[in-house]
Amino acid sequence: MIAPYNCVVIANGNFPQTTLPLRLLREASVIIACDGAVQALHDAGITPTAIVGDLDSIQPRFRELYAGRIHIVEDQEINDLTKSVRFAHQSGEKEVLILGATGLREDHTLGNISLLADYASLFDRVEMLSDYGIFTPIRQTTTLDSHPGQQVSLFSLSPCGRITTSGLRWPINDRQLTAWWQGTLNEATGDSFTITLSPGSQVLVYRTL
Repeated sequence: MIAPYNCVVIANGNFPQTTLPLRLLREASVIIACDGAVQALHDAGITPTAIVGDLDSIQPRFRELYAGRIHIVEDQEINDLTKSVRFAHQSGEKEVLILGATGLREDHTLGNISLLADYASLFDRVEMLSDYGIFTPIRQTTTLDSHPGQQVSLFSLSPCGRITTSGLRWPINDRQLTAWWQGTLNEATGDSFTITLSPGSQVLVYRTL
């Protein structure tokens, strides 16, 4: 369901434990780590291509071990995930998969998920994957792969936008979703579904694995 990514950004949330995210992580040619994720990567036997952040969460031994891979960004107005994603963009990456961005602190999880809408304009493809599902930001009418019975939730980031769906068990017809819960807990009926958006709309689509 998920095509391989050349570049993976790993954040300091729950480190992947299941087969799919671990495989995509190990197959990536470029691994950009938030500084707080270095320990987990090291424990998994994975060497990051680059480490990005203000270095407030990295042990001294890793500063020495990976000295040539560290890129310090001290801007306190953005979090380490955004620093790493922007580094990927500045490095010329066109597609980025984000791992380790959920779990642990709930405020970090919500903040990281909401930032996907900002990242969408930087790349041809960007998604956030956990051990349970995948978030895909969309800004125009889009058809996504699915399988019958797959759980699907929609989160509108532009409450004034209008949404229509096809291929879901409970259709949405030219509706404004003014609260995040209103588009949750739907279900795919086939191998794909389509979300039609009015101009200016932004939606995060969540599909279970």
